[in-house]
Order: sequence, then C-alpha cells, then structure tokens
Amino acid sequence: MADQDTIWATGRRKEAAAQVRIRPGNGNIKVNRVAFDKYFPTESIRGYVMQPLTVTGTNEHYDIQVTVKGGGTVGQAGAIRHGLARALCKNEPNYKGVLKESGMLTRDARVKERKKSGQPGARKRFQFSKR
Repeated sequence: MADQDTIWATGRRKEAAAQVRIRPGNGNIKVNRVAFDKYFPTESIRGYVMQPLTVTGTNEHYDIQVTVKGGGTVGQAGAIRHGLARALCKNEPNYKGVLKESGMLTRDARVKERKKSGQPGARKRFQFSKR
C-alpha cells in the first residue's frame, strides 16, 4: 500500500489521533475504510475537515485514507483536519504559509479539565452553608 508518492502525517485533537495518507488521485476520501460521507453525516463537520483542501485549492487532487481512533465525532474531525494540513504541507512546502495563517497547522491543545477530588466536578463546588 505504501509507495513513494504516498505522504503520511499524524493529527491530534482532544483524545483523538488520526493517521492521514494522501496520494495523487481524484478526490476519494475514506475514513476507517468507510466512505467520508457515511462516516461524517453532517455537512458542517465535513466542511470543517475539508478546510485544508479548500484553502489550498486542492479538493480534487488527492486520494485520502485516514485511520482515526479515540475521542468523539468533533475530536476526530479536528484530528483529521490537523493531519491533512500537515500532510499537504509535507507534500507541497508552498502551502505552509496559507495553512499556518489560517491556524490549521497548530494542534488545538484544549482538553477536558479533570475532576478535582472532594468536589462534584471540574469547576463545580458543593453549596456553601453559613450555618
């Protein structure tokens, strides 16, 4: 499967990690061996994942295969977007400026805050009683 014109990159977001492989083709996208439209049924999430291709104007230039694990739908979409941007940058260094300017090469480091011991949640506190 891996040949000389295949570019690999890894993207991460929240608890999700995506391995993205791009190769010259005609725009076929598979996520975990499932068609892209079936894996992400909502149009907004599909548009979010496709942003790196849209910004660089390469929507129909690459076949993309993604293996993504962990997290939820939005986290996985963010991981794929990050990995796709990194793969495009590896393949064509001229895209780095455009992708960096639009914030797609930066890993979104926001994760869920941990629950503190002795309290009901991450930020919530038990009700204060004066008497």
